[in-house]
Amino acid sequence: MHTQAYLFPHRLTRRDFLKLTGTAAAGLAAPGSVSAAEPPAPVRIGSGPWTYTLDESWGKLPPGMHYGFGCGVVLDAKGRVYVTSRSTNPCVAIFDRDGTLLETWSNDFAEKVGYTTAQVADTAHCLYWSQEGPDEFIYWTENVSTNKEGPKLGKRVYKTDLRGKILYEIGNVQQEGSTAQKFDWTNPTDVAVAPNGDIYVVDGYGSQRVSHFDKHFRHLRTIGRHTAKNQIGPDAPHGTFNTCHGIWISTLHDEPEAYIADRHNDRIEVFDLDLNYKRTLKGDVRNPCCLYQHAGHLYVPDLASRVTIFDGSDRAVAQLGDGKGVPNGSMGVKPDVAAQNPDKFFAPHAMTVDARGDLYVVEWVSFGRPRKFRHTPMA
Repeated sequence: MHTQAYLFPHRLTRRDFLKLTGTAAAGLAAPGSVSAAEPPAPVRIGSGPWTYTLDESWGKLPPGMHYGFGCGVVLDAKGRVYVTSRSTNPCVAIFDRDGTLLETWSNDFAEKVGYTTAQVADTAHCLYWSQEGPDEFIYWTENVSTNKEGPKLGKRVYKTDLRGKILYEIGNVQQEGSTAQKFDWTNPTDVAVAPNGDIYVVDGYGSQRVSHFDKHFRHLRTIGRHTAKNQIGPDAPHGTFNTCHGIWISTLHDEPEAYIADRHNDRIEVFDLDLNYKRTLKGDVRNPCCLYQHAGHLYVPDLASRVTIFDGSDRAVAQLGDGKGVPNGSMGVKPDVAAQNPDKFFAPHAMTVDARGDLYVVEWVSFGRPRKFRHTPMA
């Protein structure tokens, strides 16, 4: 963990403070002078009970640090927000919900997971926070590395404590043991944990398989295969996937269910906990990426430029920040275009919701774009 001195090396003295406040006072309008410019109107998305206001100060990093492509964002039980992106500095940033940067993890975290910071950035993907009894854990999903020489790293799911210490790893492990298990994933993308502790993993950039384990990572079953090229789309055969990117165990109905974001079939497939097909959500999603449940609703960051909220009856009740059609938008959007369109999303990749109903969204753009939207419902 880095110290506050590292994060904020320049500290204001009393003299600095007086100088700043004096300058500010000198800038106030004198009698008869032109009044100061009106502050800009708040940036809002949504409408009615689903109105949110952008917190423009949240998620900022100190000079010398930057985000890469936005991967995951989760909250712990104390409301701390963990943001990971494809960056070496930091690999992980932790904020409180008011935007204070609490910690950054880079070299120390990379050493814990057995990589360099460059290797962490190369393989980083989704996060999942889990409360298991009195304890909290984070599950990390790694993509396969892009390096063309040397060993192919990544292809792991690992479970850590809130300090980033690996407690169990499964997939492309160096050596099996009591806390490490080999498993044949080709490119896993997300993990979810059921109320009974069972674990589900989607191999969304690879084999298109969904694997089910018990709470001790004992393998129970696997389903899924690639959708045939001539069958791609929302009506593709159930249990075939075209980038099964995200998974969530929903407790919105009488029995828990596995919701799978079948991204490039433009649908969400719903299964029971034994992975038997039940139904499909289509028409209200374009490229669903991941899922998050809060207060009787399911939130879906959609890589095709918006966030959709479903109620407990699988009905879309809100679609937020639709950036489709913005010139020079989508995943390749530049920072200046994003800044000119603060009420739009371009490539939402992951999100979470805090106890107040505020949204935290990261996007698959080169600068991560982690943002907070306060829940500000309107009549």
